[in-house]
Amino acid sequence: MAGKRKYDDGCAVAHGLDLIGERWALLVVRELLLGPKRFTDLRAGLPGASADMLTQRLRELCETGIVQRRKLPPPAGSWVYELTDWGAELEPVIIGLGRWSSRSPTLPEDADTGVDSMALSLRVLFAPERAQGLRATFALRLGEHRFRIQIGDGRITLERGEPDHPDAVIDTDPGTLAALLRKNLRVADALRTGDLTVDDPKGLVERFTGLFPLPDPATPRRSPAGPAG
Repeated sequence: MAGKRKYDDGCAVAHGLDLIGERWALLVVRELLLGPKRFTDLRAGLPGASADMLTQRLRELCETGIVQRRKLPPPAGSWVYELTDWGAELEPVIIGLGRWSSRSPTLPEDADTGVDSMALSLRVLFAPERAQGLRATFALRLGEHRFRIQIGDGRITLERGEPDHPDAVIDTDPGTLAALLRKNLRVADALRTGDLTVDDPKGLVERFTGLFPLPDPATPRRSPAGPAG
């Protein structure tokens, strides 16, 4: 951690920023929330981070006990990075930050969204009141990535992997899924163009896309006197 600028403040919030406040650090944690990843997988999820920068952030996160490096057993045998138990406790922090920032009037909706970021946005935006009476398992396929989504009792769980007996299968890409959730694209139109394919014998996909409403943008108000100074 030599060379890092620190706040030198006894406040726990300041210390938290010492641990995860460097650029890319919290996004590395985001990429690991759904399970371990190889370095190359992390690079793919964070294309804006150089290899050197990512290596440095991973080293720092390992030194602070947030991330650990582990070798997978045969036949894989590759090295992966994963969150420690303490590091995984950052999940509600990231989800809360996502909920707060999703109300930003300047949220860049047209920017590219990574696969894990798109998947986690389902946790961020999930509206329990819209899921009343729904109990279903969905298979979400975003390219080569597979996610298991279970909805029941007004809750959502999302894990990496393919469910055994899903009630519906949704096969699309992150951009199309984002457009469906934002209501910029109708399910019928996405099906017609082939950007979305579904196996939906119970007719659940339309309701699924309505479970994740974007919150109303914040309308910050300034004091009539203006900023102090």
